[in-house]
Amino acid sequence: MDWTTLSIAGLREQLRGGAVSARQVAEEQLARIEERDNRIRAYLAVSPKRALAQADTIDRRVQAKQPLPPLAGVPMAVKDVIVTRGVAGTAGSRILENYRPPYDATAVARLEQAGAVILGKTNCDEFAMGSSTENSAYFPTRNPHDPERVPGGSSGGSAAAVADGLAVASLGSDTGGSIRQPASFCGVVGLMGSYGRVSRYGLIAFASSLDHIGPFARTVRDAAAVLQVIAGRDPLDSTSADVPVPDYLAELDRPVEGLRVGVPQEYFGAGLDSEVRAQVEKGIERFRELGCEVREVSLPHTDYAIACYYLIATAEASSNLARYDGVRYAFRAPETTALEEMYRRTRRAGFGAEVKRRIMLGTYALSAGYYEAYYLKAQKVRTLIYQDFVRAFQDVDAIVSPTSPTPAFKLGEKTEDPLQMYLADIYTVTGSLAGVPGISVPCGKTRAGLPVGLQLFARHFDEARLLQLAHAFEEAAGFTL
Repeated sequence: MDWTTLSIAGLREQLRGGAVSARQVAEEQLARIEERDNRIRAYLAVSPKRALAQADTIDRRVQAKQPLPPLAGVPMAVKDVIVTRGVAGTAGSRILENYRPPYDATAVARLEQAGAVILGKTNCDEFAMGSSTENSAYFPTRNPHDPERVPGGSSGGSAAAVADGLAVASLGSDTGGSIRQPASFCGVVGLMGSYGRVSRYGLIAFASSLDHIGPFARTVRDAAAVLQVIAGRDPLDSTSADVPVPDYLAELDRPVEGLRVGVPQEYFGAGLDSEVRAQVEKGIERFRELGCEVREVSLPHTDYAIACYYLIATAEASSNLARYDGVRYAFRAPETTALEEMYRRTRRAGFGAEVKRRIMLGTYALSAGYYEAYYLKAQKVRTLIYQDFVRAFQDVDAIVSPTSPTPAFKLGEKTEDPLQMYLADIYTVTGSLAGVPGISVPCGKTRAGLPVGLQLFARHFDEARLLQLAHAFEEAAGFTL
């Protein structure tokens, strides 16, 4: 049996019954990475010593007949913007190439407390800025379904690792779609909780009011199991919400008959690929077959979402990335004699083109004379987008849409046109700006065999309803790896 393809619950039962050991699973998973990852390059760093030590801890618990934690022995990967003690934390950037964090992110610590085996760190767009994982300073990651195409971004490595069987589940980060869009491109489940549901402590910041940590998995049930572990208030993160975490797994199998699902008319206009539209419309019909009431809703400020997002996100990036100046830690340009020269040369050599572009855009938007015209106005538009969702959720329990306007595009296809790359996030940034939870689940494939994702949004902190609907759709449609 290929132990690396079991579900989280299935693997736990096999461990408890003695059919396999956690070390055996970890060794098989590490061997699979060694054998296969040269094809797609999902990992930036692998940590076998840490993985096997955790596996041995789980095996000792099994031998002592102690209760097993919820993620016992589950091989997982972590996006390289989420710090892990002693393992390279580069954020996909040269400026942090030699950084070894002295602590674990809260999400990572909670995973290991729950028994997960951390295999290593996955590739990503530099500082999570991108939609294709081509902006990594080290190498691009490829889509397991077609290595000539991108896996999406910025969490492309985490999505590709799960899709290619190089991890049972993984963690990514989502600022404007960076979990949901690569989940769509790679044909896996990608979940972004409400803003504040999962601690951001240990997440290398891109845009602090938009950043989330969330899971990738093969199934909705596995994604729910991971969220159950990492969700909840963290005193180390002042933005984490003190909101009770329900039992997501217990809620999954509740019937969805009678629930109201909204279809936003603004998400089905120009720019939506015809094959993607056809698959998503089939998915909407599936909800009708499940007994849901499908209603049309309107999110009227959607047209302003991309401009709003790329003003707020770049402004916050400009502020957050100011710390990488060569003074306190990380890369410093050699042979500089003056402070200003050292700043300039360090940031010129350490940052890639997309990061520089966003820093400059954000600095401009925050500068004297332009703050009110750009950043402040974007914040007002963000409030209007938030209010769109609040009004829509007065009439429906969830909103369904495409995750991305297209299937995975070819490597290099959009690198010379940043605006076209930004438009890949057109259906995901709205939920990020509103702070609501979102999930992408597979809903079919194009004629070329490329996965298509269906996106669901729910009310703030109603991840249980989101997962319930996603699970019912997945069970009815049968689209799993």
